[in-house]
Amino acid sequence: MLTVIPTPIGNLQDITLRALDALREADVIAAEDTRHSGILLHHHGISKPMVSFHEHNEAGKTASLVEEIAQGRKVALITDAGMPGISDPGFRLVRACRERELPVTVLPGPSAVVTALAGSGLPSDSFYFGGFLPVKSGQRRNELEAAIAREETSIYFESPYRLAKSLGVLAEVAPEAAVCVARELSKKFEEYRRGKPADLAAHYDAHPPKGEITLLISNK
Repeated sequence: MLTVIPTPIGNLQDITLRALDALREADVIAAEDTRHSGILLHHHGISKPMVSFHEHNEAGKTASLVEEIAQGRKVALITDAGMPGISDPGFRLVRACRERELPVTVLPGPSAVVTALAGSGLPSDSFYFGGFLPVKSGQRRNELEAAIAREETSIYFESPYRLAKSLGVLAEVAPEAAVCVARELSKKFEEYRRGKPADLAAHYDAHPPKGEITLLISNK
């Protein structure tokens, strides 16, 4: 059995009782960063064998984990924060299990995407999630122009080091867009800052942001 378990995006208490039970019952926990996940497990009094499972070894580790599952072992899959497979390692392992017709269970839980959308005050009846914005400036500009053209609210993850530049691009292509920067969700310095792109760009130029950032864009 493969159990896909979302983990807290900040506050270590944001994990379900069912998720904790699944972690306690697992034979092995596949974790994006075993040191990071060790903090969560220790906080909840859980001690289990862990193996690293991240973007650089996911392809190689998938086969061995599938074989363990085929032999009847319980494998729990977690990443550093949120739902595995959503801009995080995981989809290859799930796909491989599905192809072998091995049992897969996905538990509900924390997600920065829907948390940011619910707290943004932007239209939430439909949305588009684009993962991380491209690093290259030309590709990023194209993606932000596409976001403005959509009817749905667009949601992206963004680096704090590129946030002001991305907001500057939005100020050029869609100065009247409604934008929300959701930062450090569920943590001590949680912030939702809404406004026009130019105003937000000026703010973050003057106050360089830190931490995990979710950028939401609407043309409504």
